[in-house]
Amino acid sequence: MQKRIFETELQGAPLSLETGELAQFANGAVLVRYGDTVVLTTVTASSQPREGIDFFPLSVDYEEKMYSVGKIPGGFLKREGRPTENAVLTARSIDRPIRPLFPDDLRNDVVVNNLILSVDHDHSPQVAALIGTSAAIHISDIPWGGPVAGVQIALIEDEVIINPTLEQTEQSDLDLFLAGTKDKICMIEAGANEVKDEKMLEAIEKGQKVISEVCHMIDGMRDEIGKEKFSYESKKAPKALFDEVLARYRDGMREAVLSADKSVRDQAVGALSADIKNFIATEHEADAGFTSEVIDELEMYVVREYLLNEQRRVDGRGLDEIRALTAKVDLLPRVHGSALFSRGQTQVLTICTLGTVDDAQRLDGVDTKESKRYMHQYNFPAYSVGEARPNRSPGRREIGHGALAERALLPVLPSLEEFPYSMRLVSEVTMSNGSTSQASVCSSSLALMAAGVPISKPVAGISSGLMIDPEDTDRYIVFMDIQGIEDFFGDMDFKVAGTVDGITAIQVDIKVDGLTLDIIRDAFQMTKKGRLQILEEAMNPVIAEARAELSPFAPKIDQVDIPSDKIRDVIGSGGKVIRRIVELSGAQIDVEEEGQVGHVYVSSTDAEARKKAIDIIRAIVFDPEPGTIFDAVVTRLMNFGAFVEIAPGKEGLVHISKMAWERVNQVEDVVAVGDHVKVIVSEIDDQGRLNLSMRDLMEKPEGYVEREDDRSGGRGGGRRPDSRGGRDFKRNDRGPRRDSNRGGEKRGEPRKERHF
Repeated sequence: MQKRIFETELQGAPLSLETGELAQFANGAVLVRYGDTVVLTTVTASSQPREGIDFFPLSVDYEEKMYSVGKIPGGFLKREGRPTENAVLTARSIDRPIRPLFPDDLRNDVVVNNLILSVDHDHSPQVAALIGTSAAIHISDIPWGGPVAGVQIALIEDEVIINPTLEQTEQSDLDLFLAGTKDKICMIEAGANEVKDEKMLEAIEKGQKVISEVCHMIDGMRDEIGKEKFSYESKKAPKALFDEVLARYRDGMREAVLSADKSVRDQAVGALSADIKNFIATEHEADAGFTSEVIDELEMYVVREYLLNEQRRVDGRGLDEIRALTAKVDLLPRVHGSALFSRGQTQVLTICTLGTVDDAQRLDGVDTKESKRYMHQYNFPAYSVGEARPNRSPGRREIGHGALAERALLPVLPSLEEFPYSMRLVSEVTMSNGSTSQASVCSSSLALMAAGVPISKPVAGISSGLMIDPEDTDRYIVFMDIQGIEDFFGDMDFKVAGTVDGITAIQVDIKVDGLTLDIIRDAFQMTKKGRLQILEEAMNPVIAEARAELSPFAPKIDQVDIPSDKIRDVIGSGGKVIRRIVELSGAQIDVEEEGQVGHVYVSSTDAEARKKAIDIIRAIVFDPEPGTIFDAVVTRLMNFGAFVEIAPGKEGLVHISKMAWERVNQVEDVVAVGDHVKVIVSEIDDQGRLNLSMRDLMEKPEGYVEREDDRSGGRGGGRRPDSRGGRDFKRNDRGPRRDSNRGGEKRGEPRKERHF
């Protein structure tokens, strides 16, 4: 195959799609160059479907290679392992817009692979991968109704920016990934800082225009080099069989699905399904393999008929009616925060755990983010839907739902300076009947406030559904708070989370070829009404703002800011000093550098442990004020006094004359190496050295008269060794005093300190 290159510009950046050189055995292969980002996309299909398969087996992979950003993977093996969370989420964002465009009756395996070869952070590999996927499928021989394309959208000072640079993304109030066809929207994935619904709709509308231009380019590729689409044997149930089952069991199915209780409905549908199965096995034995498909089609027909023709929902609700809402906090006694949120038969329990800065998750991927202090995880056990299956590690759905809830709450979280904690939230789905991801947003918001995390505002989430008449696509119905059966048989799951002031997250899944702007506008109106109702009726009456105090079981953190050039003194060679501080105090110490300031976080549930650690750190970093008292350890004995350590690496001298009120003949008569003694800072000499006293903390004997040799000289004649070199020297013979607090606060100024 001859190499071909198709070139254009995408928002001022060069975009080229190359074919014919790499991966020629694949059904379709495209090398995408977008700026300096390079992605190889391949698509392959099996020649025949697997035996007995009754669904379309599509797999989409997004492989991040660390060499793409000039890094060697971490870990022992030094090679890429399981996909990162970002890779899983990106693969999902590519899967969702392309899946509805394959034929309903296709059963051949189709595998899409996106290999990330080079990453230029100003040009999104996610955008490049979706464009490459669309082009590879479209020019291949695999039947498909594309093309699609995608863009990223930012919002800076109310201006919509398509495909922003990394710097613009970091300044943006919106992180929106949009996918669509030439005239419709296929997928929306967004995180936002309380963006208004109207501004979000404007951003989507502008993004759609750019998507349309890219789709026309891919259509041009198809016209020039596209392969003829292969024919396949339809695995769809015979229409005659469905028509006969519909005529015989329609009324029974209508009655079976009408229930507000999922368990009752499932039992009724199960009993009717057994009759249908027996009928097909008896009357249409040759078509017995289509039994499950026919039953699903019948149930779908009835549910959609109720909504489209009668504007009636199977549980009797109105189109804009939310199921019964309840919320509770403090269900669990020992955790840092907990909340239970229920919406009808959807129920989610979320637990909040607070940790130190060191508990933040470290990331090893191709993007620029190296860690995150807020982690949201979502678990969906089989018992939540009444099924008997063992639990396994989280799949793509669980990762995606957890990321959506995480994204929804990020805009309201306090900064690290305001709240120096790591936060882990785990949402346990205990009962599922529609939109558990949005229930987890609500329960997580409650759990954060119950834990005392000072979020700026509570966040609520709700989902709306869609039914489109296949005979007249301009006829549709949007409805609030979808339950499981409406999600399964409907055309859309439009999830929106936000505060009273705006949207914080969106995720849209569809099963049709796209959404018009009118449908999206109706969905925004519906979900805004829903989230405000949830906040007002369910969440705010339980807890409307964060508690002033943390749980007694949560670690308490004190923050001390020090000059950045003093960080090495606190850590010490090989971490020796900081380990010693932890050993002496019992508190945990974390240090972070930010410009010219070092942030030291001292954490413990014991206030005395935190105070002791802070005192040690102050002694290491700053010259103590005269009058400061320390518990010290004797480290060296000299004939004129003893050197004691007041903090790891910080020593001072207790002159023999300052060891007791009575005359001391030998230092060894009073102290030995390793003794713990209490000392007070009597002075800091002109070279920044500490002169300490033991006797000033003792009661002076009655009638005591100080002798001349007790005052300044005594033994040693005013001479002391250089604590760094061990040699003797006379005072004031080393030139002018050096500033022992370079880059820090002036002696006597208050230290910057925060308590949480």
